[in-house]
This record gives sequence, C-alpha cells and structure tokens, in this order.
Amino acid sequence: MKKLVLAAAVALALPFAAVAQGSGTAPAKPAAKPAAKTAEKPPAKKRQVTRKAAKAVEEVTPIADDANVTLTDADLAVAKRVHTGKIQCELGADVTVTADDKKPGFFTVSTKGARYRMHPVESRTGAIRLEDPKAGAMWLQIANKSMLMNQKQGLRLADECQAPEQLAASEELKKNPPKSLFEGSDAPKK
Repeated sequence: MKKLVLAAAVALALPFAAVAQGSGTAPAKPAAKPAAKTAEKPPAKKRQVTRKAAKAVEEVTPIADDANVTLTDADLAVAKRVHTGKIQCELGADVTVTADDKKPGFFTVSTKGARYRMHPVESRTGAIRLEDPKAGAMWLQIANKSMLMNQKQGLRLADECQAPEQLAASEELKKNPPKSLFEGSDAPKK
C-alpha cells in the first residue's frame, strides 16, 4: 500500500517539476506581444544574374582536374579516336570538344553554358565514350553521330552531332545501307 501511495505522489509531482524546470524560479509572466513589423529590416533584394553574364562566368571558370583518374593504355587508344573541334548538332546546337594538352586523354566538352572535363571509358559496344563522373555527363560517339547527355539531370543536351568524318560515314550508310539481319544465307533455298 505504501508503494502505491508513493507512486501516486510521484506521478502527481512530475508535471509540477517539469513546469518548475521550464520557467526557473521566477513566476510565469504573460507572453509579450510581438514587436511591430516596422522594426524588422526588410530582406535584401537578390540580384538577378542575366543569362549572358552566367555564360560569360561559366566560360572562364576553370574545370577542376580529377587527380584520381588514371588512364590505361586502352583508354589512351580510345582518346586518339575522339573527334575534336566544333561539332554541329541538330536544332542549331553545337558541341566543342577540345583535347587537354597538359594531360593526354582528357577533354573539355562544352555546349550552351555547360562545360565538362571528360576522360575515355572503355565501352562494351566499341562506341567511344567520354565521361565526367562528377557532373554525371557523357559524350557518346559512334561512326555516324555523337550525343551529349547529363545522366544526373536526365537530359540529352545535344543529339545528332556530326563531325566531318561522321557526316561522311552517314552519307555512306545512306548510299550503301547494311544488310538486314533477316537477309542472308539462313533463308530457305528453293
């Protein structure tokens, strides 16, 4: 019985102890009215950066070197096959691919205010693939076209890009299309 009375007394005393700890020893005062809003300082206006200014800044901002990437001999062989220069794409877009003179095998790929520092990555299909793992961007080059994608943003930044060599390969494919998979020696003979 003594334990039950003691437990009840403790249970009743707990809310009073919490109130005493929260307010200290001074008696509770009524809440003060909030200060007038005129005393507050208005937030500073944010400056709008024009698209032209942002592009100018982006063009002069250096791209960080990724010292952790070590290219293999196979990667360097792929790098020799990358088309460089200003490459025209569909819808009037273009992509500029520039080889890094200081670090063989690395490239700067830029388009419409976006710049990426890329390096070759071996591909199972034989396509030439440059990647910027930090930005999530990829330049994919096949015989007749190239494309620039940003996988982190889920965007295709440029498509149907063709260097002069790729344009020639595309014309050749139009003149001499490859055989259909269904044509060939497996067809029944009569």
